[in-house]
Amino acid sequence: MAIVIVSGTGTEVGKTVTTAAVAAVALGAGRSVAVLKPAQTGVAPGEPGDTAEVVRLVGGGLTTAELARFPEPLAPERAAARAGAACVRPPQIAEAAEKLAAEHDLVLVEGAGGLLVRFDECGSTLADVASLLGAPVLVVASAGLGTLNTTALTGEALRSRGLRQLGVVVGSWPAEPDLASRCNVADLPVAAGAPLLGAVPEGAGALGAADFRARAGSWVGAELGGVWRAEVLLGPDGR
Repeated sequence: MAIVIVSGTGTEVGKTVTTAAVAAVALGAGRSVAVLKPAQTGVAPGEPGDTAEVVRLVGGGLTTAELARFPEPLAPERAAARAGAACVRPPQIAEAAEKLAAEHDLVLVEGAGGLLVRFDECGSTLADVASLLGAPVLVVASAGLGTLNTTALTGEALRSRGLRQLGVVVGSWPAEPDLASRCNVADLPVAAGAPLLGAVPEGAGALGAADFRARAGSWVGAELGGVWRAEVLLGPDGR
């Protein structure tokens, strides 16, 4: 797994913090890591974007790259059009990822929003990037009510394109999970058609780098280099 695509089921699901956690675990195992953000939206020139947030959380030691930046918080295609800028396209993204993979053990390609958000006027998406690279997709989902539908739709879209879903990580697990969240520990893998590989606790993005890096392995499972198990999310009665 030299290249992994990280996609959310939508916006604000904890994709960047999850990317940082996977990067931190890999760095802790002695692997060289790069994080590629193909299209950063909603950030003005000179402002820190998602890659800067990953560096802040991990504490450095990794390579980052950003291919395009658009100031308005919109899907990349629309944000590029409104900025009068060129779109970023899947072949460009794949080429950048492959160059990074030639020099790093792991490249994490963090998408913008969900899997099928459009990059250009041709309707190209992160799924097309995964197809060009032959790379597995790690899906980041929310914890509570409504997540089963978006996770199932993402899994169906991946399967219909012949793409491999690595698994699902809950991007922000609540400190006091409600009934829906607890039930989703069992239901998310069924909806996704892929295993649940971790859960990042809410508030993890506010940690300092040393704490974040030390704790990241407890948030992701063995498939991602960590020690997390789904049982830790269940109540004392196992439900």
